[in-house]
Amino acid sequence: MSSATPYRLVRSRATASEFHARTIPDPADCEVWQHDISSPALVLGSTQNSSVADAEACRSAGVEVVRRRSGGGAVLLRPGEVTWIDVIVPAGGAGWATDVHAPMVWLGRRLAEVIAEFVGFRGDLVVHNGAMVSTAWSSTICFDGIGAGEVLVDGRKLVGISQRRMRHAARLQCCWYVRYDPAELVELLDPGVRPPASDLLPVATLPADMSNGVVAALVDRLH
Repeated sequence: MSSATPYRLVRSRATASEFHARTIPDPADCEVWQHDISSPALVLGSTQNSSVADAEACRSAGVEVVRRRSGGGAVLLRPGEVTWIDVIVPAGGAGWATDVHAPMVWLGRRLAEVIAEFVGFRGDLVVHNGAMVSTAWSSTICFDGIGAGEVLVDGRKLVGISQRRMRHAARLQCCWYVRYDPAELVELLDPGVRPPASDLLPVATLPADMSNGVVAALVDRLH
């Protein structure tokens, strides 16, 4: 496969569980899937037990509890409040590497370039390229830790990235927030693992009117 193979944007609307169930064909194509979620979801990481969620609180709030196959902690997704994309990196294509962290750093760097140019952030944009930075709550809440390829603005996490690695492709799952209220997330967690919202790290957001432009510009850059 040529390193110049262009990426294609595929945009659709469905529930978070339907998007996570989507399979990647073999051979895989170079694609960016932009997911517009149709209903709220609390998405748990692949290593988290379902008991992390307060099932009654989620039912009362109308929030679906979903498990993803990539790692990390819980993420709350609400329609209109988050931008979620999956970048499908075929084996042997641009971004593919033996080092499992390298595709995430590859994506994070391109996202940071696009955000800097398209949005014009004047702050300090950093792509994390090192070991996982953990906190007391990062194994429970995704945006409280910093992993490979993730983008920070003035020290606050803006872009979260997780990966599902397969023989024929890598599925890089990536999101950033338009609006982020940690209190809404922690209220959906079991009281036994529920941190005080004030203990969580601050998170950066990106205005909604800029997010679609960032995704389109990213697709043009991924080849």
